[in-house]
Amino acid sequence: MRAGQARLAIDCGSATTTAVLAWPDGSWSPLLFDGEPGLPSAVFVADGGTVLTGQRAWQAAPADPGRFVPLPRRPADDRLVVAGGEVAPADLVAATLRRVVDEARSVAGGPVEDVRLVVPAGWGPRRRTWLRHAAHRAGLPQPRLVEAPVAVASHLLAVGVQVPVGSVVVVCDLGGGAEVSVVRRGPVGFEVLATLADVDAGGDAIDRALTAVLPEPESPSDGWVLAASVRAAKHALTEHAAVTVPVPAGPAVVLNSVVLEQAARPVLSRAAGLVRDVVAAAEVDPASISGLWCAGGAARMPLVAKVMSTETGFTPLLVQDPLLAAAAGAADAGGRSLEQVSEVVSEPVPPIRRAVEIAVPGFASLALVTHMLLTPIWNSGHLRPWAMLNWGELAMAAVFAVLACLGAGTVLGSSLASRTDTGVPLSPRAQVATGIVTAAWLGVAVAGMYAVVGSQYIGTQLGPFLRWALLPTVPLLVVAAVLALIAARQWRSPRGGWSEFLAFPVSSVVAATAGMLVIQWSVTAPRMQDMIVWLDLAGRVGGLLMGVGVITALVSRLALRLVLGAPFAILLAALVSHRTTGILAVIYTIAVTMWWLRRLWSRIIHPGPTTGQPAAFPPGPPAVGPGRVG
Repeated sequence: MRAGQARLAIDCGSATTTAVLAWPDGSWSPLLFDGEPGLPSAVFVADGGTVLTGQRAWQAAPADPGRFVPLPRRPADDRLVVAGGEVAPADLVAATLRRVVDEARSVAGGPVEDVRLVVPAGWGPRRRTWLRHAAHRAGLPQPRLVEAPVAVASHLLAVGVQVPVGSVVVVCDLGGGAEVSVVRRGPVGFEVLATLADVDAGGDAIDRALTAVLPEPESPSDGWVLAASVRAAKHALTEHAAVTVPVPAGPAVVLNSVVLEQAARPVLSRAAGLVRDVVAAAEVDPASISGLWCAGGAARMPLVAKVMSTETGFTPLLVQDPLLAAAAGAADAGGRSLEQVSEVVSEPVPPIRRAVEIAVPGFASLALVTHMLLTPIWNSGHLRPWAMLNWGELAMAAVFAVLACLGAGTVLGSSLASRTDTGVPLSPRAQVATGIVTAAWLGVAVAGMYAVVGSQYIGTQLGPFLRWALLPTVPLLVVAAVLALIAARQWRSPRGGWSEFLAFPVSSVVAATAGMLVIQWSVTAPRMQDMIVWLDLAGRVGGLLMGVGVITALVSRLALRLVLGAPFAILLAALVSHRTTGILAVIYTIAVTMWWLRRLWSRIIHPGPTTGQPAAFPPGPPAVGPGRVG
């Protein structure tokens, strides 16, 4: 696999930097630094301007504390003084990014061209530009920025959590600080409704609180040694009841989970306050929020669940891979869309029965247009002959042609999207969308062909044929364009896939086709005196069948079909005549359009609630080393 096919996503946090490499097949793997997936963002500026990163920086800190910068990510216009000299924070962040780039090249086997950078949602244009400059100094290609809560929400979708369109979630990112955001999933992506951040509501504040209960260090160099020990002890306490913390120039101190809880509870209470405040700022009904999801290194602490549920009223859920969630979500987003975050689309393979569902409207279309051309009412007058045609048959034949082509095109697109070895240079969603658009226009082309062939066969003007063949397809073409746009930019295909979504009811097609054929026969058959009653009765039966076809398309529940079908079928039966076949076809075309709009609303814009697959807070999450900063 070529290096250029990989995607690199970097979450350059205030305390910890994480990065993942994602591949075209949907898999991803974290980059490891000193054996850990978390690279401390701290740096050490050595003599000569050399910048040490990660664990090397922490190890060098006691030797010369004045050259150690634990949190280099500063405001865009801030300057740092290190060892008497002024240093640009962007250069220090670039050193960390450069190490990530080197590791990515080593794993990918060459340069990575597609890069994503995670940024806090609260950052404005100035700080985002500053981060771009740091990435440029690190030798990265022009990166695409993905907001952290949007990346986490994208990761939820990638791991199988159901986040229906229109639902609202709260993302609580507990890293060195805390950022809490309210995110809503729209038809074309996630949007951040509100976000609040507090640097004193995350892992760094917990570290400081733990350090405060220990003997005060005698020198700055001892302070950084103690800070490193406290960080390691905090992570070890997630699975051990007590740990021993070595204190420089003093006896070791034992820390237990009680001490950790006393130090962490006030900090996590501040984070819980952010949750309450951001929900109020977003002006959403708390009852409408589908979940509170926690990510970041500090989110692994079991105390997070207790504090959040007690002080916010929400039951918090732990994101899968909380330390890597933002980076993994950004990698997935970048691989699937060039302009925004999106989701890995899993398009199921269409079942064999879809061939029948395609064939029925296809044969119905051919039957109607053939019957129309073979059964006109001819008048061979003295001036010039003319034929009275059933324009309703032509209109319905055009509609069924579009439905049949849409079914075939969507099945083809879905089949391609479900495979990973096609070699097609399009994403799965783009393949489905292309199938929808191409099939819709093919159906319109078939309808136009009906008009041309009919005009030539009957020997009359083309205009009426084009009007009755093309105008009924316009609503379907508009809806198809909307569905193609949603398929191309939406994060997840409808349940069952697009092929199942566009599967028009076969029973409606059969009933409507049979009804229109019977109506045409009753109108064009020789009207002998003893046949008039039977022909009129046949026409009414045809109207009843048309009514059944319309109700079957408009109503999905059997009980409602029975209640509404009878009066509506009787109404259409009363309208039957050789002059109203076009009106009946227009009514049926409206029913087909309403069927699509109803499915668009109920399955995409406002789908019913679905059951997610949340990850619970583990009672004893695995320990993380000093390199993982919470």
